[in-house]
Amino acid sequence: MKPLFALLLSLSLTTFAKSQVDTSWNGKKCAVVLTYDDAIDVDIDNVLPALDSFNFKGTFYIIGASPVVAKRMDAWRKAAKNGHELGNHALFHPCDGRLPGRSFVGPDTDLSKYTVSRAVSEIRQNNTLLKAIDGKDTRTFAYPCGDLKIGDSLFYSSLHNDFSGARGVNQGLQHASEINIDNINSYMIHDKPASYMIDLVKQAQRTGTLLVFLFHGVGGGHPLNVSLDAHSALLHYLKQNEKDIWIATMNDVALKIRAIQNKH
Repeated sequence: MKPLFALLLSLSLTTFAKSQVDTSWNGKKCAVVLTYDDAIDVDIDNVLPALDSFNFKGTFYIIGASPVVAKRMDAWRKAAKNGHELGNHALFHPCDGRLPGRSFVGPDTDLSKYTVSRAVSEIRQNNTLLKAIDGKDTRTFAYPCGDLKIGDSLFYSSLHNDFSGARGVNQGLQHASEINIDNINSYMIHDKPASYMIDLVKQAQRTGTLLVFLFHGVGGGHPLNVSLDAHSALLHYLKQNEKDIWIATMNDVALKIRAIQNKH
């Protein structure tokens, strides 16, 4: 009877271990989200062809007022049909102009001069625009410049139910149960080599955590840039290790995190 008991115990432990894995990142060791901000031409010219060649789905945070939205509407619509997420990056990308290094902020888009109701209204208007492009009701938000507050008010508190989650700019790898769904960590990539990005992925694999990349320009097109070669090397590594890594949109990952956290 002892060998039978030992076998049953082993099977039970194996089943338990598998069930623990399956409640995290779709049965994989970690999750990686590729996000691209500001709705610029290189998203369409450089990023989408690269992602599609690997069958990866990315999240593109759209500024509704960007001329690239109006000019290339069909391309954005095609991207959404191919499974990429069009996330909300506000209608005019307002940032707090009082903070250091914010000389690029004009008076019309200075978040410090906004009311909460204006910020909320413009973000909801951008949702309406995005739904007109992709027909979808569920998406995530990304804070322009990572700014969370207008005065002392967390303006996203009024938008919590409008989105599946919100991406912030604080760095860090976290387990699903630790994540603040209203301010998801990310790593902004500017002029970083492939080795830096791949090492972050390896850390996520080792720790079973979520890693979110925040890109702007890829191969140019923005002052915050990563080279085409470095970006390509990252995608190649992800493809080579796809059996261990869930590569998904921010929306899909946010919905998964919500489901996990609601169980606790």
